[in-house]
Amino acid sequence: MAGFSCSAADLHPLLGTAANAIAAAEYICNGFDTVSNKLVAATYAIDNTYLLFSAYLVFSMPLGFAMLCAGSVRAKNTMNIMLTNVLDAATGSLFYYLFGFALAFGSPSNGFVGRHFFGLEKYPSPSGDYSFFLYQWSFAIAAAGITSGSIAERTQFVAYLIYSSFLTGLVYPIVSHWFWSTDGWASPVREGHLLFGSGVIDFAGSGVVHMVGGIAGLWGALVEGPRMGRFDGDGKPVSLRGHSGTLVVLGTFLLWFGWYGFNPGSFLSILKTYEHTNYSSYYGQWSAIGRTAVTTTIAGSSAALTTLFGKRLLTGHWNVTDVCNGLLGGFAAITGGCSVVDPWAAIICGFIAAWVLIGCNKLAEMLRYDDPLEAAQLHGGCGAWGIIFTALFAK
Repeated sequence: MAGFSCSAADLHPLLGTAANAIAAAEYICNGFDTVSNKLVAATYAIDNTYLLFSAYLVFSMPLGFAMLCAGSVRAKNTMNIMLTNVLDAATGSLFYYLFGFALAFGSPSNGFVGRHFFGLEKYPSPSGDYSFFLYQWSFAIAAAGITSGSIAERTQFVAYLIYSSFLTGLVYPIVSHWFWSTDGWASPVREGHLLFGSGVIDFAGSGVVHMVGGIAGLWGALVEGPRMGRFDGDGKPVSLRGHSGTLVVLGTFLLWFGWYGFNPGSFLSILKTYEHTNYSSYYGQWSAIGRTAVTTTIAGSSAALTTLFGKRLLTGHWNVTDVCNGLLGGFAAITGGCSVVDPWAAIICGFIAAWVLIGCNKLAEMLRYDDPLEAAQLHGGCGAWGIIFTALFAK
């Protein structure tokens, strides 16, 4: 919110030129300046509080991933998968602090990588505060959490630790710089030379977070190979069901809850007014944030219902795990365009995301690819659809 200024000269025509009138004008203007400064400070505080609260919501997502992973693997592997999720957050904190944030948002930078703020040196800066760092860190560990499900039940602990640290400290930050920094080569907010004339709109990370995490999980699972017993001697898939549907549902709802910080929080501030036009139905960023939460909800719900009935037609039975994965696939798809599409378009997004997930799972079985949580299919496949969807339906 911009401040306003006042000088005694502004009030002279109203109060005259007498000495007491000049003193009164200066007194009134000083009062206006004080109020203006307090309004600016209050706006800054509210925006930072909003961003911190959004970061706290996103931080519930690692817990959701942990519960989802724990319920989707066999009981004997539960403690191992829980440990990997805890260490995603712990190691991710250090590596993102030391290297990741600088590579992603270090300013000044070039189109491919940031070059400043290593270890948060000389930060905060005019470009951001600690709340911005915390919010971006929560995204980084969310991307890392996706990979743990893809390679569950067959990964050496130390190898996974190195893999997760490399993803959080190097791979994810560089990709996020490309799309989200003001200098990134694919960023829609860079000055001049926009890719295809517009840049790539990926508002909250269908590509940056979900595709990166999904593809990282895909490569990990390909290197590891399928779990023992996942396919029989003829190459036919054998079901290795997780031990707790309850944990799967709990994890899904925790992720759903966290998504309300993930998508609406990506506005980064809330107290911003918009100039009302015939083409805009809302008058401030708070209204756009509300619509983003609505499109997120509708896309996930549409995908869940489509998966429910689609899998029923294909398999002849209902499956809560399939519905949960379909719901999350809808969320992953809408994440890129949640702020720039209408609610009716979110229904289409979720509907197609469900079939993308079903199709990717069929392809995975044909290729003897083993992903216990369908993470590569869900986040990678649905995330890719989210980028395409945004290009088609953004307004």
